[in-house]
Amino acid sequence: MQALTRSFGEFVAGLRFERIPSAAHDVIHTGFADCVGVMLAGAHEPPTELLTQVLSPVSGTSTLVFGARTAPAPEAAWINGVAAHALDYDDVALKGHPSTVLVPAILAEAQALGSSGADMMTAYAAGYEVWADLTQRDPDHYHTKGWHPTGILGAIGAAAACASLHRLDAQQAAMAISIGASQSAGIMANFGTMTKPFHAGRSAHSGVMAARLAKAGFTASLDAIEHPQGFLSAVSPKGRIDVDTPVAAGSVWRMLSLKLSVKKYPMCFCAHRALDGMLDLLAEHPLQASQIERISAMTSRRNTTVLRNDRPQTGLEAKFSMQFAMASSVVAGRAGLSELTDDFVQRADIQDLIRRVEVVADDTEHPSMPGYSPFDRVSVTLKSGEVLTSRNIETVRGGPEAPLSAQELWVKFDDCARAGKSAVEARPLFDALMALEQVPKVSGIPGLSTAH
Repeated sequence: MQALTRSFGEFVAGLRFERIPSAAHDVIHTGFADCVGVMLAGAHEPPTELLTQVLSPVSGTSTLVFGARTAPAPEAAWINGVAAHALDYDDVALKGHPSTVLVPAILAEAQALGSSGADMMTAYAAGYEVWADLTQRDPDHYHTKGWHPTGILGAIGAAAACASLHRLDAQQAAMAISIGASQSAGIMANFGTMTKPFHAGRSAHSGVMAARLAKAGFTASLDAIEHPQGFLSAVSPKGRIDVDTPVAAGSVWRMLSLKLSVKKYPMCFCAHRALDGMLDLLAEHPLQASQIERISAMTSRRNTTVLRNDRPQTGLEAKFSMQFAMASSVVAGRAGLSELTDDFVQRADIQDLIRRVEVVADDTEHPSMPGYSPFDRVSVTLKSGEVLTSRNIETVRGGPEAPLSAQELWVKFDDCARAGKSAVEARPLFDALMALEQVPKVSGIPGLSTAH
């Protein structure tokens, strides 16, 4: 058994901006820019506003969703993390949603500390690489056990990120990671409700608190990750964990291979390959709902479990429904923010088509993409008897194999800023995030300059 917790602490404590491969900078820029964009879009969503109302935070060091209000860093990380995940439009990697936890925690604590852009990028790299290492240590899928990976892995990743910002020594950083592990939580039964984004925000809050507590001398076990009653054993679906392989973070940069997948649609990522296929099919064969007898969407068994809402009635439920994704594609020609509303979901034509969508589970696993089948595929049977079938969809637009261009990323950011009615001018903010290492102090980022 390796001393994983201590090794993570040593990696975090020793990481400096100069050690991060230059090729990883684009990944970090994308993580910050995409997360802030969807945070702006989610600023006035009910989960964000209700949490802000209940917490009722006093003024503090850190800005709430790039607006006029401030709060202490832990509460700001919590609220901003909920805003970033409220629309389920944030990036995907590492079995979950890393940026929606890491970026809110880093932004909030960086304001409290007066950190530089390079410090923030270093913190993101620390959190990402610790999170990535953990995902390699269990071949089974947390979703099948009922865990939301963003909730259980995010608290640890955010603790590592904030430990980096505080420049904790190796033992303190390991303590912070251990404290983070004891705050890991989030169950899939709450998907399609306001509690799913709560998982992300709570993990960001946990990371801030973990680093602060460790810095103050709060103790935790230095083997909390690898112990037989530790994190890996506790959350593992089948107990097939790897505690013998040494930590490779810092020598093997998983960010370079795993990267981030940026969402083109504000829906659960498990539906995106089929969405790409259906929209491509409709571009080639324009169809009306009245022409369709049934739709069949094939995806992985894991994805069918995550896309749990067969008959959604609300916008939140529809985010986790393959049936809605297919119906919206036909009726609206898209599945965007304007379609993820209760009124649209409940439309008679949408509900009628939803009932004619069949989801087929494929138990064949992709050799390099755990949780995914080798491809997704969509078939449409017309009332005339003709069957139209999409290509085999092996990659997803916005994923590492087909990343969005800088222009496409900007268009999404601008759309999100408009949707959230942001008071911050979008272009200067986007440009600052995409060149974060050039920002000498966090207050130089537009929208954060008024923080105390």
